[in-house]
Amino acid sequence: MTPERELVVPAKGLVVLVGVSGSGKSTFAARNFAPTQVVGSDSCRGMVSDDENDQSATADAFGLLHHLVDTRLRRGLLTVVDATNVDSSARKRLLRIAADNDLPAVAVVLDPPEQLVRDRGAARADRALPDSALSRQYRQMRNGLEGEGFHEIHVLRDPQEIDSVVVRTRPLDNDQRARTGPFDIIGDVHGCRAELEELLTRLGYTLERDGSGRAVGARHAEGRTAVFVGDLVDRGPDTPGVLRLVMGMVESGDALCTRGNHEDKLLRALKGGKVKVAHGLAATLEQLSAEPEEFRDRVLSFCAGLVDHYMLDGGRLVVAHAGLKEAYHGRSSGRVRAFALYGQVTGETDEYGLPVRHPWAEDYRGAAAVVYGHVPTDRARWVNNTICLDTGCVFGGRLTALRYPERRLVDVPARRVWSPPVRPLGADDAPASRDPELLDIGDVLAGPETPGGTLDTAHGPVRVPAGHVLAALEAASWSTVDPRWLIYLPPPAVTVPASPDPMFPERPDEAFDHYREQGIDVVICQESRKGTRAVAIVCRDSAAAARRFVPGEPGTVYTRRGEPFFPDPVVEAAVLAELRAGIEAAGLWEELDTDWVALDGEFLPWSLRAGAEIRHHASAGVVARATLPAAAEALAAAAARGVDVEALADRVRQRAAAVESYSAAYRRHVWPTDGTAGLCYAPFAVLAVEGNALTDRDHLWHMGVVERLAEHSGRVRAPRYLAVDLVDPRAVASATAWWRDLVTTGGAGMVVKPLAGALAEGRKGLVQPGLEVRGPDDLLLDRGLDPSPPAPPGTARRRGLGRAAGPALMGHRLGVEALARHAAGEPLWRVHPLVFAALALQSRSAGPEPS
Repeated sequence: MTPERELVVPAKGLVVLVGVSGSGKSTFAARNFAPTQVVGSDSCRGMVSDDENDQSATADAFGLLHHLVDTRLRRGLLTVVDATNVDSSARKRLLRIAADNDLPAVAVVLDPPEQLVRDRGAARADRALPDSALSRQYRQMRNGLEGEGFHEIHVLRDPQEIDSVVVRTRPLDNDQRARTGPFDIIGDVHGCRAELEELLTRLGYTLERDGSGRAVGARHAEGRTAVFVGDLVDRGPDTPGVLRLVMGMVESGDALCTRGNHEDKLLRALKGGKVKVAHGLAATLEQLSAEPEEFRDRVLSFCAGLVDHYMLDGGRLVVAHAGLKEAYHGRSSGRVRAFALYGQVTGETDEYGLPVRHPWAEDYRGAAAVVYGHVPTDRARWVNNTICLDTGCVFGGRLTALRYPERRLVDVPARRVWSPPVRPLGADDAPASRDPELLDIGDVLAGPETPGGTLDTAHGPVRVPAGHVLAALEAASWSTVDPRWLIYLPPPAVTVPASPDPMFPERPDEAFDHYREQGIDVVICQESRKGTRAVAIVCRDSAAAARRFVPGEPGTVYTRRGEPFFPDPVVEAAVLAELRAGIEAAGLWEELDTDWVALDGEFLPWSLRAGAEIRHHASAGVVARATLPAAAEALAAAAARGVDVEALADRVRQRAAAVESYSAAYRRHVWPTDGTAGLCYAPFAVLAVEGNALTDRDHLWHMGVVERLAEHSGRVRAPRYLAVDLVDPRAVASATAWWRDLVTTGGAGMVVKPLAGALAEGRKGLVQPGLEVRGPDDLLLDRGLDPSPPAPPGTARRRGLGRAAGPALMGHRLGVEALARHAAGEPLWRVHPLVFAALALQSRSAGPEPS
């Protein structure tokens, strides 16, 4: 009986099955892998032609196969290719896809006896393969796969072995996400054994010594794990002592260590490779020559086993010697290894003759903290969730450790300058630590990511013409709140296409149809009041305001264009105080784990911000009431004399009716206010809190928070809403009736939004965040006392969403990206290009204040 064999494949990577037709690949794949993990040529052929045996569809089938493989590997999934793959060109294409996704590829060759395969083929009438073709496949397969680039090649020949083999997946060596710490991450040691021992002792580790008093290990009483970023060797006085200590800690499970470029070079030297003996390697080789051969072999084995980076703490922490951009986290390839060991260089050299490095940390926006070394710097500093711990101990600086998750730095000074630096520590090329609140005109007028060009967001690029940016900057220079408050601007409003209904020129059906076309099945209908859009940022105390926004200000309320909502700062402060008290009473500070909250909503009454517009139309109404009766009387007298003035008299009557309708409509949305008395805030979304953009929550969650806030604050009014299943005709009819009840009783209308929230996606990515469906009163107030007569019944034409739709969707992308960057703690100079681009887009559209 053939003993059971275990076959290990990477948990994240590509498995290529290789075998002639009838060798049992599909059976092997079905037995050892999940159906979703297997991409087969036959199934792809069936998908593109409805016939798995249609050889004319082979080209399309493999086009689909390669696309599926690429997509799965891009998402970091184990992918098994079930095809003959006997031809080297077919394998090369798959190897290229794996390499492009920085993941390993493993080949599993099924090579059962040829006669067995022929017998199987004879029993399958639908898959009969000529003997000549089968023989050709065998010759191609047996040419050998070595040297093609496979990480491993497994060959199975015995039929019983093929049937009994057990396939097991193994995480990549860099995948240590299950290790959650706590960790003490230590920067470049470079042979400074005494400083390392001192630092470990200060961190709370107890050193273990051998009979000669040499440190051979260290353990923390609380179970902390040390993580070394690499470059243990070279330049310093005692590389063997450092290696002896660190190797002991790694072997006992008390430490992890990534490979540095100096370990990589030492490894090649110990293997007898050709290396340039420089940068301290000569001293290391001389020091190691005094050690026993057994120790040198141990060092060789240790260096060979080091990985280029580690993912730790569920993926929230990445340690790599020279850092690592987000796309390479958890990946394994030559270019990942090169980046992790050497960083990214521009090809130029500085005045010291050292390579100029690309400042990758300035562009880093990943969620994982990246801790690295490699580039000596005068002090450790955080840059966009990355930190370099190489503080030049061997050059007379300090040896630094980062305590994680506490993010506390601990360091010890160097005993002396062990190796003179080529570049002074104060002249390092580490990423510039720009003041995160320092705003520069260049952030929004020039550069690779500015509103005067194309901005990249998580939901696609946004292009904004430079001329609009200049106009936005001019407006912002004199009219906006302190820019440090501006973390988000709402996109322009989008109304539904017009309907042919003379009574209801806008109808819910148009919004429902739009979202159905986008693949959205469930929406929420939120009551819209005739208010004015306002973002309110409420800080719990002055410390929160000073830490995150503007010292000395308790918060702010601003319009969708970033202007102060309240001209009187006393009124604003009173409103913020009431909102703050409501948040406190509702327990939201604790529940949301924050000391500030950003809300999006509308303030009532309409007259609060539309006073000038109302006064204009009111004056016109006063004049109309004074003159139209006299005009009607004069026309009546003319008609009595036989003059045909009926058309003119009809226009006067329509004008008088319009004046009364407008007056009745605006009175429903106007009431007196005195300070805060009479004011009302109707939020419909919680935009963000400390460390969290809440755009991923659905609208029911947002409305639940708003309702709780309204229960505890008399200043807050929760909008009415209704969730609607667009697949259910009864639900749609009920929602339409609900809207009609709103607008026929004087309501402004409603906003239809995808229930899933601000990040809802349709067939082409993010969808419109909301569509306004206005009632007759709202349309009348938006039009004002229009002297032109209304269109005759039935002449309203259907149209698309209109010119505001494009800027609105782009503004939505910018808004959610700005909130995400701010929540991630990115500097304002990374947030404000998005905000000013959103302001610039508003100059391209005109419409009512969105709700």
